[in-house]
Amino acid sequence: MDDLVVERVLRAVEQVPRGRVVSYGDLAALVGIGPRQVGSVMRAYGGNVTWWRVTNASGDLPVPLRERARQAWAQEGILVKPNGRGCAIARYRADLGALALAYERVCADLPS
Repeated sequence: MDDLVVERVLRAVEQVPRGRVVSYGDLAALVGIGPRQVGSVMRAYGGNVTWWRVTNASGDLPVPLRERARQAWAQEGILVKPNGRGCAIARYRADLGALALAYERVCADLPS
């Protein structure tokens, strides 16, 4: 996997505000890659960033991550949907415009 892509994805995740989430697709659009690539980066390298703020398009998380995410979400004020699979992404999605500006700022030192 391209180190620059990994760095861009991880920096993007770090810009998602506390109490907010984004989808793999949101990050993909921001970074300029596909959602599956974002998922691959998160799976391989996401353990040291705020991974619980990245969900699928429905606001859901993979089963193995749900319990740990619930704990982080509770601390951030994110409520779990009644089905227990994730959060209501429409309610908790980060402001994507503000996220894009923050992302541009933190990636200014990286090559294009």
